[in-house]
Amino acid sequence: MRSFEDIEALAAEKKGGQEALDALLAEHNPPKSVAELEKIGDDRWLSMFTRCVFQAGFSWKVIDQKWPGFEEAFQGFDVARLAFLPDEDFEALMHDTRIVRNGQKIKSVQANAVFLKDLAAEHGSAAKFFAHYPPGDQIGLMEVLKKRGSRLGGNTGQIALRFMGKESFVLSGDVVNALIRENVIESDAMSKKNLKAIQVAFNEWRATSGRSLNEISRILAFSVGSRH
Repeated sequence: MRSFEDIEALAAEKKGGQEALDALLAEHNPPKSVAELEKIGDDRWLSMFTRCVFQAGFSWKVIDQKWPGFEEAFQGFDVARLAFLPDEDFEALMHDTRIVRNGQKIKSVQANAVFLKDLAAEHGSAAKFFAHYPPGDQIGLMEVLKKRGSRLGGNTGQIALRFMGKESFVLSGDVVNALIRENVIESDAMSKKNLKAIQVAFNEWRATSGRSLNEISRILAFSVGSRH
């Protein structure tokens, strides 16, 4: 595994120089602080989880265009209300043209509302749980999303964390290919062994480069040759 300085130099070379790379990195907002994350309403976490679940395997553009209708149909993603979604409300949503009528994904909204409600009971709010979860153990947070959430495993949960402003990496195809190139992992299998090695590598690069997990993740992808 080479130094992150060398990886960043490779990414800069592929993107036309350090200035061009810095401009690409500046296109995305930096991670929010713990205090900023704490202030986010749990309804916004449910909204983002829902958005990412519905976008998975579907046209993001369509979901973006329909999103105001999603907010209306799910009544602002009130966690307490949606955690106890009556059968008749579920049936109504299955016929609601404001949203994408996918029964399993609609059911996931209720399941994730229960997940967030439970986190709030345990930590004061779900936002506090996410705000204080250490970036140095993102793999552990991904496991929580996978086991306790609904349809939040894989990249879906990672993308939701990124969009909410939680410092995080996203294991896109390009990032995984870069990790294989750097001999962090031998294959793209997301085994426990590989995930542990990935976290160790990100933590080392974060400590030595001074960059956030977001930036490290994107630079790795840029070093392969794509935007991330």
